[in-house]
Order: sequence, then structure tokens, then C-alpha cells
Amino acid sequence: MNDYVLSLLLGIVEGVTEFLPVSSTAHLRIAESLLHISLSDGYWKMYSIVIQLGAILCLPVYFRDRIAKFLSTFPGGERGDRNVLAHPLGLTTVAFVVTAIPSYLLTKVIGKNLESLYVMGTALLIGGIVMGAIDAAKAFWEKAGPGTTGSSIRTWRMEDMSLGQAIWIGLCQILSAVFPGTSRSMATIAGGQVAGMSRAAALEFSFFLSMPTMVVATGYTLLKSLRGKGENPIGVSQLTPHEWVVLAIGFVVSFVVAYASVAWFMNWVRRRGFTPFAVYRIVVGIAVLVFAAKLNG
Repeated sequence: MNDYVLSLLLGIVEGVTEFLPVSSTAHLRIAESLLHISLSDGYWKMYSIVIQLGAILCLPVYFRDRIAKFLSTFPGGERGDRNVLAHPLGLTTVAFVVTAIPSYLLTKVIGKNLESLYVMGTALLIGGIVMGAIDAAKAFWEKAGPGTTGSSIRTWRMEDMSLGQAIWIGLCQILSAVFPGTSRSMATIAGGQVAGMSRAAALEFSFFLSMPTMVVATGYTLLKSLRGKGENPIGVSQLTPHEWVVLAIGFVVSFVVAYASVAWFMNWVRRRGFTPFAVYRIVVGIAVLVFAAKLNG
């Protein structure tokens, strides 16, 4: 297949799946296996990082108004009842730190799991079951809305989150780092719902938390690769003009498609919830496990 068409397809896969609770990592690995891309090749490993970074960078653009509002109200918040740690930007930072330190210490474990279709398939399957169960349990209170007596949802906006909720979500996100296929989005959204957050609030916090988390993670890995360090490195001087164009296509496509995906997802969740994504995860998880068994059989 032509490299430009290949880059276009992979950019679309990354852009569509990066922020949906279905695991972009698993979908990229599946796509790469089906398209016969060598996962041991330094260039294609770097390519995966570049298109992921392209998708991540759509978030500051999409949430530019929210970010501007949070910056203008820091640290007291819109009602003046917050502090540095309790402000949405502070809570995002806390959750990021809670995730980053253990994830860094578990780098070797994460690297091994990234190559395992069995791990990804199992994580997709179990994550789908957990996500579906949690969303179903919260569905009644979502429809009832704020102010309903006895509601299990006590946080309807990201601005009203607590420090404890942020720490809990940060801990949940570690699962997505250690077990690819879990999905960072699924872990943070489901974790937020368990902690008493509405779908919309959990989803928005998931997006905000992914900005520092993924920019640092992908930026660090990409820098090592381009400097010729780390596993399967490829230096900048080794890239041909053709390879630069392939990278550029994937980056731009993933950015544009991810932006559209985020806009659609925000509207969908407010009206319909996460159940279709849970079902999809279960089906794909089973398919991946069957596919992995055939490869090893």
C-alpha cells in the first residue's frame, strides 16, 4: 500500500479513537497488524507517537474558551471559593502528578504490554463490561438531573470537583498506562462516575487531564527517538523527505479528525451516555482475543 494512503488511514484511526473510550493504542496496534507494519521498526514507532501528538493538540484549540476562563479565574474560581489545589487547573495538575510518577516507574512493564494483543483484547473486554455497568447504574440519576433527592451524582460541573475526586481519577488513569486497551478516556470517565461525577463533568475532566498527561508522555518518547536514544531510536538526520511528508500527513489528519471527534463526542454523551461504546469494546475485545489466538496458533 502507498505510504501516503497508509498514513491517511492511520491518521484517521488515531483521530477517531484517541478521545473515545475505546483505546486508540489498541486500535492503532490492530491496524498496524492488519496492514503489516513492523512494530519493531523505529520509524513506525515514532510515527505512532507523532500522530498521537497531533490528536492531543486539538484539545487546547477546542477548549480554548474554557481554558481562558479557568486562567482568568485562577486560583479563586468563578465564585471565589476555591484555592490553588481546588481550582480546576490545580485539580488537573494534581491528577496528572498522581498518574505520572507511577507510570514513569512502570515504564518497562508498559513497554512489554504495548506489544501484547492478549493484554489489549482483555483490557478492551473487561473495560467494556465495567463501563457499561457503571453507566447503566448512573443512567436514572443522569435523567433526573441536578437537585434530585438521593442522587448518587453530586458533581455536575468540572468547576465543582473535589481534591479527592481528582486524586481518585489520577489513580484510575494509571490502569490505562499499564494495560493498553483499557483506554485513558474510559478509565477517567468511569472513575469519575464512580466518584459521583456526571457524565459531562467526568468527560470534560478526562479531556483536560489528557492534555498534560499525553503531551508530556508523547513528547518525552518522541524526543528520545529523534535524538537517537531509547528503544528502536531514529535520529532526525536519518529521516528522508518522503518520511517527513508521511509524518506530516498523519499529524494533520489526526489533528483534524480528532477535533471533529471531540465535538461529536461531547454532544453525544450529554444526550445518550456511554453504553454503545461499552458494547463496542466488548465486541472488539473478543475479536482481538480471537485474532491473537489465531496468530499464535
